[in-house]
Amino acid sequence: MAAASTTKTSWKLQEIVAHTSNVSSLVLGKTSGRLLATGGDDCKVNIWAVNKPNCIMSLTGHTNPVECIQFSSTEEQVVAGSQSGSLRVWDLEAAKILRTLMGHKANICSLDFHPYGEYVASGSMDTNIKLWDIRRKGCVFRYKGHTQAVRCLCFSPDGKWLASASDDSTIKLWNLTAGKMITEFTAHTAAVNVVAFHPNEYLLASGSSDRTIKLWDLEKFQMIGSSEGETSPVRSIAFNPDGCCLYSGSQDSLRVYGWEPDRCFDVVPVTWGKVADLAICNNQLIGVSSSLTNVSSYVVDLNRVKKSGSVIQGFIQDDKPLAAPPVKGTSIRRNYERPLTTCNTHQRVKQNSESDRRSPEGERRSPSSEEDRDDKESTAEIRNPEDYKEIFQPSSAISRTPPKRSEPFPAPPEDEIFPVKPNNALEMMTPLPERLKPEQLKMAPMASSTPVNRVEPTIVPPPNRPLPGANPAPNKANPAPSRAEPAVILASRNEPIGLKASDFLQPAKNNNQPALNDDDALSQIRKGHDTMCVVLTSRHKNLDIVRAVWSSGDIKTSLDSAVTINDLSIIVDILNILNLKPSLWKLDLCTSILPQIEKLLQSKYESYVQTGCTSLKLILQRFLPLIADNLTAAPSVGVDITREERHQKCKACYKQLRNLRNVVKSKASLVGRHGSAFRELQLLMATLD
Repeated sequence: MAAASTTKTSWKLQEIVAHTSNVSSLVLGKTSGRLLATGGDDCKVNIWAVNKPNCIMSLTGHTNPVECIQFSSTEEQVVAGSQSGSLRVWDLEAAKILRTLMGHKANICSLDFHPYGEYVASGSMDTNIKLWDIRRKGCVFRYKGHTQAVRCLCFSPDGKWLASASDDSTIKLWNLTAGKMITEFTAHTAAVNVVAFHPNEYLLASGSSDRTIKLWDLEKFQMIGSSEGETSPVRSIAFNPDGCCLYSGSQDSLRVYGWEPDRCFDVVPVTWGKVADLAICNNQLIGVSSSLTNVSSYVVDLNRVKKSGSVIQGFIQDDKPLAAPPVKGTSIRRNYERPLTTCNTHQRVKQNSESDRRSPEGERRSPSSEEDRDDKESTAEIRNPEDYKEIFQPSSAISRTPPKRSEPFPAPPEDEIFPVKPNNALEMMTPLPERLKPEQLKMAPMASSTPVNRVEPTIVPPPNRPLPGANPAPNKANPAPSRAEPAVILASRNEPIGLKASDFLQPAKNNNQPALNDDDALSQIRKGHDTMCVVLTSRHKNLDIVRAVWSSGDIKTSLDSAVTINDLSIIVDILNILNLKPSLWKLDLCTSILPQIEKLLQSKYESYVQTGCTSLKLILQRFLPLIADNLTAAPSVGVDITREERHQKCKACYKQLRNLRNVVKSKASLVGRHGSAFRELQLLMATLD
């Protein structure tokens, strides 16, 4: 690898601590590619300039974690939706709350601003889509049709259509003028996470948890392409500004696709993990992702990315390279007709909305006292006046920043390391699981991924300096006090379990703290190694037993053998496979696995709880209607053994689901993503009565 920075195709731009609790949502400003909004479990929305460490503005007012955020096309407004179903719109230029909108009955899952008019569309876990008039502070129209949570909304470039993607595996296209659905696309086999319109042509792209990206012709309303190269659920896609290709933010990579015929032009490794959003500016693609309280941003130099021509190595069909794409500009597909001025569009949408307001959804036009109180309690605190004035205050369009011609981000040297940049303006959390007092720092609990007991070295930070280097080797006569078990063991961590880098660094000169020698350091590293090997060996042996039965094609027997082993880690491994292929689920499996799911939901391991929630959601979606129909059906005439067996299975599942409902209800009040998942399960289980 060359050392010159100009040879780098992708690099990490920065990492910041964005909130005092877990980051729950983040979005980039698509117009400039230089603004970032983050929402957290601390119920705040923070505004950042990309590649600057300090928060520009902190927006408060929500009383529940922020689930979804979106900038307007001018980046002068931002809307945020919370777990309670409320929306708040802030005017960033005036630094004040603009509107509080209420009407959804569950979490807000998706938002989008109309490209021209003063309208916002919102999608919720309650399956409804609402179109809001920001100026009149009311709901203009409600679109019904989805049967599960609406995960993404996107207005067409001309502002006439709205595309919606849902967990029910469908994409619906709505005509805003007529207020009705135009068509529905149903080719995906799992939840559809994201949709995007082509910038010019009548073309729509969609990404799904079935690991495919599909393209739809909006003149003929049919699928014209489908990619099969994704290795993980697709959550972020973006068309190149000229429409020549489609970018997909995959797990630790960026893929570049073409269509007619389907092909993958390039795959660029990027260490962004699960990228949350993409934006393109100055021929650079900006991607952002989050982990706990941190947000990281990455840059891909699109000048060095293949966007046309023959396919890359490894993407061939019938042992022959796919044909080159047609010359740009030869498409006969229609282009969007954008209005000459925004005034005409405002007037047209306004006329349509006036007729829509005759619907029951448009009855509430005057602000309620509750909304007025919420507006008063919402604030926009400017944390960085200099950046705020530079970005939001200039009134002249010529000097408007983020600038129309901002400079590209320079590539760093090959070996440059990016430390986390703390935001001093925020009330920062310590890197420990809890905020501890100085006298409590002698023994800080650390998360563990397995139930193996570990003893942590005693760490006493001297005053006026960071955590020390190493402490003396543990004395057998005075062993370190036992470590308290954390309440929840997180699925992802930023450091190895049981080890801290500071323990092995050279300490500051202090006669009272001798340096840790090599033997003691190696002993500390090897601590617990033998126990871990025993645990992993046993787990490997158990998995071999289950796999031997699985290979025979009998999934039910393999699951029963895993239950007999009585090791929840084996159950989790099998469920993770079943969750990826919902078609493998049968009613027989439910009777065996529901008691195990109850154990998973009450586990202290975050990954176990996540797997349990996903499996229970699949069971409820696929089998709850069947169970209800069987239990309420009239008795059959004569003897029907098959029906009777099915009835007994449904009866057993119903009883187990009733027991699980109490567990779900007790955890639905949790804050954060787990609470959101349990509340969604609670909604799905409401029909059990």
